[in-house]
Amino acid sequence: MSSVPMIAQTAGRGAARAAARKRNLGGAGVNRRPGWITYTLLGLVLAISAYPIYYAFLLASSDSATIAQNPVPSLIPGPNLFDNIGRVISSDIKFWEAVGNSIIVAVVTSVSVVFFATLAGFAFAKLRFRGRRPLLVFIIATMAVPAQLGIVPLFIVMSKLEWTGKLVAVIVPGLVTAFGVFWMSQYLEEALPYELIEAARVDGCSMIRTFWHVAIPAARPAAAMLALFTFVGSWTSFFWPFIVLGSTNPTLPVALQLLQASYFKDYALIMAGVVAATIPLILLFAVAGRQLVSGIMQGAVKG
Repeated sequence: MSSVPMIAQTAGRGAARAAARKRNLGGAGVNRRPGWITYTLLGLVLAISAYPIYYAFLLASSDSATIAQNPVPSLIPGPNLFDNIGRVISSDIKFWEAVGNSIIVAVVTSVSVVFFATLAGFAFAKLRFRGRRPLLVFIIATMAVPAQLGIVPLFIVMSKLEWTGKLVAVIVPGLVTAFGVFWMSQYLEEALPYELIEAARVDGCSMIRTFWHVAIPAARPAAAMLALFTFVGSWTSFFWPFIVLGSTNPTLPVALQLLQASYFKDYALIMAGVVAATIPLILLFAVAGRQLVSGIMQGAVKG
């Protein structure tokens, strides 16, 4: 960037003053710190978002008699959290088997969605073929159809394949998502220059090698975010696993539903199960939070 004196010598004092004002405004915008109003609003949003989790934690650390007397507990946790979590683990809901099933389903679907969505996104964003735009619009339009409308035919298909009660019935329908394809195609449209693809092709790379060595590194921030969102969605999914798996081979949300008795609901026990199911997600966000923020920032800069 040229200095202000050089601009004054070449373009005149008016252009130099305009360049100085632009530089000062840009510097002020970059270095300006948020005010107390911004931090107050962010603090309120954080408190409102975190309170349901903290409320579940308070109920999980209490007992049924206390909850029956006072459904709104005090803000100080009780002493029964670990006892209630121990009761959840030792109950007859197959807790550890359900945790293992949820891990298998969430990991497999996350890896599959990231791979196939990135592959399809690369094709829609950078390859030219007939019907590319209408096909992408059709895939996006499928997101407007409620998933509940496809439950009956999907269950019939799983019954014909004799997959009911098996994890494959939950994994296969979630191997790729329309949202993932749309997400990766929009990201790669801006993040991956055609020059890199042409350079790889000139060097003798096939299209699949170009995808593997050029597109995947460029899509890494968006792929990390998609994997995180897919993992959370698979981990917390209840409706379809409840229908196709039942209580014989449950995932964790389905197993926690079994904690509710027919005539009496031990809310301390139920909330302890909710807390136990939430802890892995909190740890995942703590580990992958930096990659998530960097993905958002890189997407904003490239967009």
